[in-house]
Amino acid sequence: MAYQQNKGRPHHGGGSGTQTGGEEVMRVRLPHKDEGEIFGLVTALLGGSRLRVQCIDGKERVVRIPGKLKRQAWIKANDVILVVPWQIDDTKGDVTWRYTHIQVEWLKNKGILPREFGV
Repeated sequence: MAYQQNKGRPHHGGGSGTQTGGEEVMRVRLPHKDEGEIFGLVTALLGGSRLRVQCIDGKERVVRIPGKLKRQAWIKANDVILVVPWQIDDTKGDVTWRYTHIQVEWLKNKGILPREFGV
């Protein structure tokens, strides 16, 4: 007997966007300027929920992954993330969001992220 993948379950379509009028609509979280969020590229995993990140403002920071985000998103090298720099020490910060590769491409196509940023 052959295995049927969707037997008894409705198919809810995949994808993160919908087509309307020939243009794809995608919901992507943008940085909140009032909270000081900036884009960053993960360059190294340091262990202990810490990462080395090259931020879009040209600074390299050691950031930590909060427990809530650590359980929800697995962050790897070369991922694009949102970082909130600390006010006390500008070389450190916290991660607030991780983007998927599809979302990064969308941000680059819209001109929000520079083409050369990330992989």
